[in-house]
Amino acid sequence: QVQLVESGGGLVQAGGSLRLSCAASGRTFSRYAMGWFRQAPGKEREFVAAISWSGGSTYYADSVKGRFSVSRDNAKNTVYLQMNSLKPEDTAVYSCAARTGSVYASTERYEYDYWGQGTQVTVSS
Repeated sequence: QVQLVESGGGLVQAGGSLRLSCAASGRTFSRYAMGWFRQAPGKEREFVAAISWSGGSTYYADSVKGRFSVSRDNAKNTVYLQMNSLKPEDTAVYSCAARTGSVYASTERYEYDYWGQGTQVTVSS
């Protein structure tokens, strides 16, 4: 079992920044990959970013590339999503997810087996 708790969401103006955190517990954090996904009202959940067990490999959706950065601190069992130059279309519930079956990151949501409850990010224009 893995428990994931996100924090850091909120309301920000367009062009601003936020940093999301996801604290994990229950299994050895450094033995699995992590991902971030988001879901806007009326839309399907979509991939945002992912990171391998060591942080050596990262992946991003085209829509956030160059603006968002994913990182992890295995000593703190935490993964981060730094979001810069935020746009109104980034408004969504952001969730972290654990891919405990692999150390390698994936962009596919079905490959993640544990999910956090999500944190709301709202970007005003």
